[in-house]
Amino acid sequence: MSTVTQPAVSLDVRQIGGRIGAEISGVDLRADLDDATLTVINAALLQHKALVFRGQHLDDEQQLRFAARFGPLTTAHPTVPSVDGQPNILPVHGDEGVRANQWHTDVTFVQSPPKVSTLRAVVVPSYGGNTLIANTAAAYRDLPEPLRALADSLYAVHTNDYDYAQPQFDSEAAAEYHKVFISRRYRTEHPVVRVHPESGERGLFIGGFAQRVVGLSGTESRDILRLLQAYVTRPENVLRVQWTPGDLVLFDNRITQHYAPDDYGDQARSLFRVTVAGDVPTGVDGSRSRIVEGDDAGHYTPGQ
Repeated sequence: MSTVTQPAVSLDVRQIGGRIGAEISGVDLRADLDDATLTVINAALLQHKALVFRGQHLDDEQQLRFAARFGPLTTAHPTVPSVDGQPNILPVHGDEGVRANQWHTDVTFVQSPPKVSTLRAVVVPSYGGNTLIANTAAAYRDLPEPLRALADSLYAVHTNDYDYAQPQFDSEAAAEYHKVFISRRYRTEHPVVRVHPESGERGLFIGGFAQRVVGLSGTESRDILRLLQAYVTRPENVLRVQWTPGDLVLFDNRITQHYAPDDYGDQARSLFRVTVAGDVPTGVDGSRSRIVEGDDAGHYTPGQ
């Protein structure tokens, strides 16, 4: 089937949050987008960190094609199975007991976390089920100078070996999900402040997978990480995406965190995620992330 090339001139980028988020209209992501259009979208992504495209109704192949315009795709996840027959698509189903209701940046427990993530809404509950996305560069700028200087000097160990999904109650499904999630264990030291490879902005690179600060005790680590994380999740730094079926959200995984509130009871919620392979994070001193346990996740991130 032939596709239609759509020029960039039709795009409308409308800011929807004070510090994060824009909604883009006038573009059909099912089309074969030209380079000029992608340039506009990428520039908007760097500026706004998270982009919302309403009513796109993409299928699997169209989501894969759109995501691949930003670089090589990862496989679905280092440990969690993909959609059947689609090794690059992760199903994000809101099964009770395994919901990811914790602030995080995708897959930071490996050395090269994703560059960007795309989420496509297929089934949306009648209430709740939103996605919150936070601007970690704005959070870094909010820090008082002494805290900024401290954060610049720190590394944190990120790992998948903890209760990521925060189950509300014990269940066989939750136990099985956790078993799969940690079936291959990773620990990676990342800079607490990451320098964005395209914009040069500094952002707090922490979130739920960051479990310990290098050189500090567990208690000290929790206190420091909680303090810094509180700046990330300030309301002014957060965009709330209210989904409708067919929507697609694109966010920069290098400089955001996100959270899916568990507030929709036993209703169904199904999204599909495709992520683009990223680089090894770099801190303000120019040093790069280091593997502590596990491997380079080459099965997940192409070229690593």
